[in-house]
Amino acid sequence: MARKILTEHINVPGIETFDVYRKQGGYTAVEKAIKTMTPEEVVEEAKKSGVRGRGGAGFPMGMKWGFLAKPEGVPRYLVCNADESEPGTFKDHHLMKCIPHLLIEGMIISSFALGANKSFIYVRGELMYVIRILEKAIAEAKAQGFLGKNILGSGYDLELVVQPGGGAYICGEETALLESLEGKRGNPRNKPPFPAVKGLYQSPTVVNNVESIANMSWIINNGGDAYAAIGIGRSTGTKLISASGHIQKPGVYEIELGVSVDEFLNSDEYCGGIRKGHYLKALVAGGSSVPILPANLITKTAAGEDRLMTYESLSDGGFATGTMLGSGGFIVFDETACIVRNTWNFSRFYHHESCGQCSPCREGTGWMEKVLHRIEHGHGSMHDIDLLVDISKKIEGNTICPLGDAAAWPVASAIRHFRDEFVWHITHPQEATAPGAVYMGEMVLG
Repeated sequence: MARKILTEHINVPGIETFDVYRKQGGYTAVEKAIKTMTPEEVVEEAKKSGVRGRGGAGFPMGMKWGFLAKPEGVPRYLVCNADESEPGTFKDHHLMKCIPHLLIEGMIISSFALGANKSFIYVRGELMYVIRILEKAIAEAKAQGFLGKNILGSGYDLELVVQPGGGAYICGEETALLESLEGKRGNPRNKPPFPAVKGLYQSPTVVNNVESIANMSWIINNGGDAYAAIGIGRSTGTKLISASGHIQKPGVYEIELGVSVDEFLNSDEYCGGIRKGHYLKALVAGGSSVPILPANLITKTAAGEDRLMTYESLSDGGFATGTMLGSGGFIVFDETACIVRNTWNFSRFYHHESCGQCSPCREGTGWMEKVLHRIEHGHGSMHDIDLLVDISKKIEGNTICPLGDAAAWPVASAIRHFRDEFVWHITHPQEATAPGAVYMGEMVLG
């Protein structure tokens, strides 16, 4: 049984309340941090743990904290990114809904470490019921002296605010989130300056994901070295995975980083294998924005080694043969899935969600959607396949924020690994558009 850091108590009845959470050891890490440690010591434990950003980028959290500017007389802010807009990802939603005090405790510890006296949790506007759960948890924590003025008699003050988001995918990008939090249109900012220097209200700011911050209570109670001992290499600790698609047991699973993809996909402890009577065709390992992998590259790398659920192993070989762990949105496709249709659907999403600031993204996502639409609906030409590749290259790396890359990678990787399926849609338009028809190698399922 894998070790659980975030979900150990998630199924305890009443764990969403302060009293039950407290009985399970909740808020002892706040007491330890505020009463016995300096902010610098808390930051050092985060660095020792090696915990990396769980929102998708995978940047070491302690290192990010170390970049925070500390000018005299200027407030500092911690902002929790709970927007979770990535299709296929729902683990932060699950965590906030089921055990909100774990995030609140992590926010208090992290805010103390950064010297922030006002912090924010930015939650998707669609999740109003989750916002109410968090606000209730904050009120309970404040009533018990863990928030507000002079926390636990330490002289440290902290106000915690839950802010409903604007409902846009782009607001998951940290600078667009800050713009939205300030009441403006959620457009990404040019960098530099980075948020650590000029972030919220032009003050030094750290933006971290829900899961990243929620790890801090365990790290403080057990030590950064103990956290680093879990996992493998630079992929330390555990990771929440949102598993969906054509599997027996969809849901949110906490894994120790380093478990093999094969074990995660097929063991009864996790996904339970592909749905009965079907077989694996493709996988998106880290949310809709990461490259798709075909069955032959999912459980084994190009070198024939077991592919592991780690940042390094999933990216082995670069985008030619690898992908990314990303936000942990694990989407599984069996042989009944149409890769062309799926890629078109992703492109529709990214075109719709582009903020329009950068012409490569604004125009390129629209072109990709149009070209994929005509291929999927039987009007494509062979030239369209190379056109899609060319468009994706012109978008990638040429935009202010990573949304352009997120739109380009799924298209480029789908053509790289499933080009024959795109060709078939063009050469067999009547078959491709027939209800329920799906291409799988030499076989057509109707």
